[in-house]
Amino acid sequence: MSQPQEDLLAQLRIGREARDLPAPRRRWPWVAGAVLLLLAVLGAALAYALSRPPQVRVATVQAPAAAGGGGSVLQATGYVTARRAATVSAQITGRLTEVHVEEGEHVKAGQLLARLDDGQAKAQLLLAEAGEAAARAALGQYAADARLAELTLRRERTLVGKGLAPQQSLDQARASAEAALAALANARDQIAVAVAQRQAAQVNYDYTFVRAPFAGVITDKAAQVGEIVSPLSAGGGFTRTGVATIVDMNSLEVDVDVNESYIHRVHPGQPAEAVLDAYPDWRIPARVIAIVPTADKAKATVKVRVALLQKSPRILPNMGVRVNFLERAATSNAAPKGVLIPAAALIDVAAGQAAWRVRDGRVERVPVRVLASLGDLRRVTGALLAGEQVVIKPSAHLRAGMAVRVAATRGD
Repeated sequence: MSQPQEDLLAQLRIGREARDLPAPRRRWPWVAGAVLLLLAVLGAALAYALSRPPQVRVATVQAPAAAGGGGSVLQATGYVTARRAATVSAQITGRLTEVHVEEGEHVKAGQLLARLDDGQAKAQLLLAEAGEAAARAALGQYAADARLAELTLRRERTLVGKGLAPQQSLDQARASAEAALAALANARDQIAVAVAQRQAAQVNYDYTFVRAPFAGVITDKAAQVGEIVSPLSAGGGFTRTGVATIVDMNSLEVDVDVNESYIHRVHPGQPAEAVLDAYPDWRIPARVIAIVPTADKAKATVKVRVALLQKSPRILPNMGVRVNFLERAATSNAAPKGVLIPAAALIDVAAGQAAWRVRDGRVERVPVRVLASLGDLRRVTGALLAGEQVVIKPSAHLRAGMAVRVAATRGD
């Protein structure tokens, strides 16, 4: 082979140094991992977004204005109060062993709220029951003795009449019969005493159960398990005088202070409107109940009681409220039937019209019937109550029971 060919072959031959060089890195696994990580992040974000409840805009259901009502003649401020409220306590002093209620819980009349340590009261009740049982058992013995004494008296009377027994035996039988009857009457009295003692022990035992005097809502839980409660103030600060406070929400009304210079403008039965500070666009029909016949000399005001003609769970005790006293109208001041909702809250369904109500963070469809149109509002009848919330421009994807997030609360 010629020299030039050998040179060419030498140039094509791979040397040891070239074979020992590292191979170029492969980057595609890193790129693929980054893409997968990005897809996972995007998927997690999408899943989180889909799992969150949809956001909705809501409006407050309003009560229609009273028919025939005139303009406002006076405005006063006050607070929502409960005419029926009670701080429930035990009737005896004792240590709490159970407390069954929490703030915000609805209770029924007679429902068990708490229990006291009943060891001593239960022992006294068992003792009284045993005493009553013993007295009733003794009555049977005394009754048998009385029957025997009566038979003996008859037999002795017959024998003495025939001359077969002396008069003395008849006198003894008569005395024994009278004594047996007296013992029987005493046994009956002992049973009455035992029954009274058992009833008294039962009353003391029942005092260890603290029950709700009426239906309402627990607004304050004042005592815990292990604390001592007493109907009397201990003064030391370690004894509770109450277990819980119950408020009857159906007894809520408004107390306002009216300047005595303008009290002549207010009359019992006068129509009014109440506006809560918490819901300034919600007008609640009201009526004057009474004018308290005394004045506050420090503030120069007179207290006026105002009834709320519509109830709602959004009205709470001690809320601030503004009352507009309206002119007395010659016509009926009864509020029109139904409630007011925005026209944008109505939806058409196969059975008619309806609205989505928001309650406890979930929506429910409420069938309604439109009675009248008032601009952007519609007066409707159905299960909606003033003060509740309805969805404005609801999405077609809403379903009954679906959880939602309230984006805004408007009173329009």
